[in-house]
Amino acid sequence: MRTKWVLALAAVTLSLTACAAPEEEAAAVPAAGDASAAAVKFNDSPDQNRILPPKDDAAAALLPPAIAAKGKLVIGVGAAGSGFPPLAFAATDNKTLIGNEPDIAAAIASTLGLEPVLENTSWENLFIGLDSGKFDLGASNITVTEERKLKYDFVSYRKDDLGWLAKKGSGLTITKPADIAGKKVSVSSGTNQEKILVEWAEEVKKQGLAPVEIKYYQTNQATYLALGSGQIDVHLGPNPSAAYHVATTGQTEIVGTYSGAGATLQGLIALTTKKDNGLVKAYAAALDKLIASGDYTKILERWNLTNEAVDKAEVNPPGLPIEGK
Repeated sequence: MRTKWVLALAAVTLSLTACAAPEEEAAAVPAAGDASAAAVKFNDSPDQNRILPPKDDAAAALLPPAIAAKGKLVIGVGAAGSGFPPLAFAATDNKTLIGNEPDIAAAIASTLGLEPVLENTSWENLFIGLDSGKFDLGASNITVTEERKLKYDFVSYRKDDLGWLAKKGSGLTITKPADIAGKKVSVSSGTNQEKILVEWAEEVKKQGLAPVEIKYYQTNQATYLALGSGQIDVHLGPNPSAAYHVATTGQTEIVGTYSGAGATLQGLIALTTKKDNGLVKAYAAALDKLIASGDYTKILERWNLTNEAVDKAEVNPPGLPIEGK
């Protein structure tokens, strides 16, 4: 869902605050019998027993010869640090990469008869790796945008929805820019949701309402601590991550959702690869095979994401428009 945007912040009279993280502590675990905590269970152990389907000859035949001969698919996931559960994060051993994104990518590789090689990296290095050919595939909650399509090919595999996350009992409902007037809102730097939040804040300013104060934290844990302590009113991020926090802690609530591609287009999350490297058709065929077999649904069910399922793979579908066009 992320993208780098060069923001002319000097021309925007918003309060953009780079926040130092609050003192971080281990996340509180709801007490047994606590009715405020949702009863959603996730396997966060290193033993994932991933779904690895058999090779599909028709899909594998679409691979470039060099990749087929290599026998491996190197998959980049930009989840270094705390990650973003349930999409990509470290298991309880603090090293094994787990989540929906690794599961989908590993299943794609297996369907193509390739060994999945997962590499956890920073968001920036994920794209550097795609550009250089180090990574054959990027699977990291990447939103399709028209700007990115100039450099990358995409195969959509999940809907892209954003969630407005607030402390439980906040009384907030967010459906339009005016709803965040006068609020302190956090967002991850360099992401697509940051672009949307800045656009909303500019609209608030145009309406003559109280300005939005945008804040940034280095980790998810710091963000959740800030929500709990009242340092911020709401956080805008991927809806799956918001739903995961609601389900596993009972401390927060989703007070609104929004398409990652804006008001007029359903955003899509996609497998990403370097443009014109010959891989995108094989990825699409593999995903369609997973959908047809039911393995795709099973993977989404593991992470409570079936509400973001797509019916078929789309190669380079319409994405978030280039700004000004």
